[in-house]
Amino acid sequence: MWISRQVLREYIVTLTRPQSWMPSLSSDNMHREIDAIRALYQMADETEQVTLNLLALIKEIPVGGKQIHDANIVATMIAYGIDTLLTANVDDMKRFASKIKIIPLPQNQTP
Repeated sequence: MWISRQVLREYIVTLTRPQSWMPSLSSDNMHREIDAIRALYQMADETEQVTLNLLALIKEIPVGGKQIHDANIVATMIAYGIDTLLTANVDDMKRFASKIKIIPLPQNQTP
């Protein structure tokens, strides 16, 4: 399985930003969490090809603002030949369904 540097950065933001349901992690705990993820996944770096793919996607699929982050994930996937995305963000990613297969991440359900 793969993870992009962008997704890793976004996860670091979540870990280090206090939430109403969870305090932010200390720097040491955040580092441990990120090290564990880096050990589990192959890392997709942002390359020149990712940028070219992103620009082509923007031309083909109307996106702007924060949607560029989603398009960049897809551009990275295309550059690495990754065709399937597991995500909790299906609604925002479905605009790219012609380019990738989207699988919803199971959500925690409370009784």
